Amino acid sequence: MAQICGTLVENRILISDLENSRAIFSLGYFGKPLGISKPKDNTFEAPLILDVIEGCYLVDSSMLEVSHVSGKKVSLKEMKSVCRKQYADFDTKYLVFKRLRDMGYVVSPGIKFGCDFAVYEHGPGIDHAPYLVQVVKPSDNLTTTGIVLAGRLATTVKKQFILAIPYLKLRKVNFVGFDWWRA
Repeated sequence: MAQICGTLVENRILISDLENSRAIFSLGYFGKPLGISKPKDNTFEAPLILDVIEGCYLVDSSMLEVSHVSGKKVSLKEMKSVCRKQYADFDTKYLVFKRLRDMGYVVSPGIKFGCDFAVYEHGPGIDHAPYLVQVVKPSDNLTTTGIVLAGRLATTVKKQFILAIPYLKLRKVNFVGFDWWRA
């Protein structure tokens, strides 16, 4: 397959070629087709918009080449620099994003749930995200109130709350899942 190319436009990546848009989307529900909130398959007729963290992962995995509007290629190092401007603690969040994607999960921003990521087993529009993931550094102070609040929210929306604890130097992530039940 020829290299798929995208264009960095501010804080998003645009894949305007429809065949390439469908090909990237088919790799695991990457991006959103313009004007389509939850496509169920790759039969859409629209350009694809990628979040920069998705684009970074695809560049890192050699599945996508990104250029500026001027045509100048964006290196992985530059891609990560763009991401650091968009995401607080990008390196820790990216390690978690990459680990989840490498495990075959579909990872979306979790902002509407008040967490870092909503994680799907199959994809938006196919299933509901069974997991809400909050990234915490090993040095972070967690409070019981914070964990209970997150757990209550996850339970309300019928999802499992998971803490992702990345260890950058080891390139490792530990996951701690919470199940809530009534006595």
